[in-house]
Amino acid sequence: MTRRAALGMGGLALAGCAAPPGAGVPGEALPGPAFAEVPEAPAEKIALLERAVLDLGPDVDPAEAAAVARISVREPLVWADRWDAVDPPLIHNIQVNTGRKPRGLCKDWADDLEARLKREGLRSLSLHRAIANADNLRIEHSTVIVSTRGAPMDRGLVLDPWRLGRGRLWFGPVASDPKYRWVPRAEVFAMKRARRARREEQ
Repeated sequence: MTRRAALGMGGLALAGCAAPPGAGVPGEALPGPAFAEVPEAPAEKIALLERAVLDLGPDVDPAEAAAVARISVREPLVWADRWDAVDPPLIHNIQVNTGRKPRGLCKDWADDLEARLKREGLRSLSLHRAIANADNLRIEHSTVIVSTRGAPMDRGLVLDPWRLGRGRLWFGPVASDPKYRWVPRAEVFAMKRARRARREEQ
């Protein structure tokens, strides 16, 4: 590969999830809390996530915790098959951004997971959208967070089907995420609007 081609590939990777883009290193094994380091078997991961959602607070409806766990683990695996997401995340991003794959940027996973969970009509749980790395030179990343009803998102769990690749869910507490510092999406969008307005005034 020539230097120019390598730089071009790097630029496509940096385009990542594009408004907002994704983050991570292809094939990277990510550390996390014990219950985020789970076997690939979906049934075991569902059980661990269900327990983690229940542990968010005493008022969590067990049926809703079970639904969130089942959907968050199984549905992204279906989307991965539909989008042919067989490569590490950043490689798949390049394929999406060059038109070779239909979807699978981090924003796609987050959008679809949020929409699917909203269809459950959750009453004891709240869904949040968050973005990381919007204020630094790293690649932005977008995710869904679940918390108890009305709780701030930093007391919730990250539900991230993009990070590990192939629709395999990573989950863990927002406050102890080893890779990302999450900011509410609305705050990030407001920051970007203010930044654009300042540029237009110059």
